Amino acid sequence: MAIYLPQTVEEELIALDELTPREIVAELDKYVVGQHDAKRAVAIALRNRMRRQKLSPDMAEEVMPKNIIMIGPTGVGKTEIARRLAKLANSPFLKVEASKFTEVGYVGRDVESMIRDLIEIAIDMVREEKLEDVAEKAEMNAEERILDLLLPPTPGVTSGVAGGVAGAGTSTPADGSSSTATGPTTIIGESTAIALPAESTSRSREKLRQQLREGKLDDRTVELDVREKNMPAFEIISNQGIEDMDINFKDMLPNIFGQRTKKRKMKVSEAFDYLIAEEEQRLIDMDQVTKTALDRVEQTGIIFLDEIDKIAGRESGHGPDVSREGVQRDILPIVEGTTINTRYGMLRTDHILFIAAGAFHVSKPSDLIPELQGRFPIRVELKSLTVEDFVKILTEPKSSLTKQYVALLDTEGLKLEFTPDALEEIAKFAFKVNETTENIGARRLHTIMERVLDKISFEAPELKEKEVKIDREYVGTMLADIVKDHDLSRYIL
Repeated sequence: MAIYLPQTVEEELIALDELTPREIVAELDKYVVGQHDAKRAVAIALRNRMRRQKLSPDMAEEVMPKNIIMIGPTGVGKTEIARRLAKLANSPFLKVEASKFTEVGYVGRDVESMIRDLIEIAIDMVREEKLEDVAEKAEMNAEERILDLLLPPTPGVTSGVAGGVAGAGTSTPADGSSSTATGPTTIIGESTAIALPAESTSRSREKLRQQLREGKLDDRTVELDVREKNMPAFEIISNQGIEDMDINFKDMLPNIFGQRTKKRKMKVSEAFDYLIAEEEQRLIDMDQVTKTALDRVEQTGIIFLDEIDKIAGRESGHGPDVSREGVQRDILPIVEGTTINTRYGMLRTDHILFIAAGAFHVSKPSDLIPELQGRFPIRVELKSLTVEDFVKILTEPKSSLTKQYVALLDTEGLKLEFTPDALEEIAKFAFKVNETTENIGARRLHTIMERVLDKISFEAPELKEKEVKIDREYVGTMLADIVKDHDLSRYIL
């Protein structure tokens, strides 16, 4: 079996090597409006990662990531900046709410579970990349196996995944050797088996192959062995149970966890998809995937710790706040750099980038324990969104809200157009609601846009007029009752 060598972290970052911090900010501008200070901070952090890869191993080991605290209300782009940064760097990314964790000894999630979740994400990332590499080979192998089911080979003749038919009566195994087929071959029909000479095998197989590729055999039924996926009763435990256990029962009990097979009849189209997936799993070297994923998490992983302000504050001595400082002290060694035991091996957290975020309406960053404050040396404050920001959010990003609605209604054959004054009216209303009720940032635009387009979205399939223009008057009409009654409560999410 071919061995697919993992791509090194240096090779993954080489495409980003040419991006200056200014260019990184420009990339983030395509998705997030405003918040220049926050973008600068994460751009520098990403550039420093690239710089670190060029240092000598001894010096690189000493360079620690400069973790960031983002301070700002909800809906201003904190999470989106971190998510887009991770996507730009092709880094494993995990968003987790700090308020979900509890101090060791309390019922709740252990802080180390964030690292285990991150390695699972990295495993999936690398595995998906390797799937692209083996997709063509897997499809070829699955095709041969389907042909073996439709046209069983003569005993003693090598075919299928072990080797495809190269010529009349000849099969070529995967190792490149060849064997000559002699004797009759049997074709299974509806009720009879017809013996054919070996010379007809290749022609019959190639004819079936052509029909298979044209989809003419999709509805034919075949029988193949599929793996059972029966799970034992002890698999169904609480979330805290299985995720934090270092023992992998699937490795210990292979006969229980899906290794047994059973006969199952299915259509050729369904069997083909199943066999492709099975071949992909067989072709991928999971040891290499694991090694690459561990390296990627250690060198380029990003964890977004949201709601960090919810665990800020010192011990009150009673009530639900009693574990706040305990959670901070549990998070501290992970941010400082420690080694976590995962099911895939030991993982160091020294060079994982942590981006914390919180509104800090009640508490402030200085309420965090001093040791944790010292591990987040960069602090950026994100500003509340203005009317101008809302207009830009509606129009500038690659997948802005207006572009999404235009694309959705275009599937109904409806051409939707927003005039500039309509977008300004929507932006003003969003700003007004945020000022007078809860400030939920850009998320307010979703509820207002739904209200404005409620009638059109409902009647779109039945409308005879397939070109609709949304102007200021239409927006005012759809929001008239709300504005008149000053009933803004229905816009609170």
